[in-house]
Amino acid sequence: MPLSETAMNPLYHQAKFVNSAPLLADAPPDQGREVAFAGRSNAGKSSAINALTRQNALARISKTPGRTQMLNFFEINEQQRFVDLPGYGYAKVPASVKKKWHELMENYLTRRKSLCGIILVMDIRHPLTEFDRQMLEWCEHTGLPLHVLLTKADKLAYGAAKNTLLQVQRELDNRAFPLTIQLFSALKKTGIDEVHLALDHLFNPVDQD
Repeated sequence: MPLSETAMNPLYHQAKFVNSAPLLADAPPDQGREVAFAGRSNAGKSSAINALTRQNALARISKTPGRTQMLNFFEINEQQRFVDLPGYGYAKVPASVKKKWHELMENYLTRRKSLCGIILVMDIRHPLTEFDRQMLEWCEHTGLPLHVLLTKADKLAYGAAKNTLLQVQRELDNRAFPLTIQLFSALKKTGIDEVHLALDHLFNPVDQD
């Protein structure tokens, strides 16, 4: 279901880069709480992180999909972090590199105790890819809360974007784990308040009804 409230949390504007980890062993100490951003390459993951933190260059943006090859950690405060996961599904990446990315993501998702939620970024023009469905199934299996961003909503007319939102929402309604969904545009800066509210809920689940 979509979030019905809006809230701006300036706490997220102070996010700062910590490190890039090619291996899980290189990650910051496994304490506090982390929300991971996952999504297919070129779905707008880095742009979303930059928009919601009001920092144009916090997460690296590239016109070449597949450039995020490590776990990138961003500290909000001593107890909260964002994690930018490797973009998945880019066909031109060599099989050996894909395997390393897959292993890195699997290790992170299955072993990281501080992981408390996922922001799943989908290009509104190409939602629910095979890779998106795999992430949804993993969250359903583990019960990990998930918030879906339908990015690049500015690429569609409002009516078409709203219809896509409703279609994806209907398909996800029968999922048996905490899940919310929204429209988002980093270019137009629309949907940022709603992302902040979703992050508040992921970081502080006791605040949810």
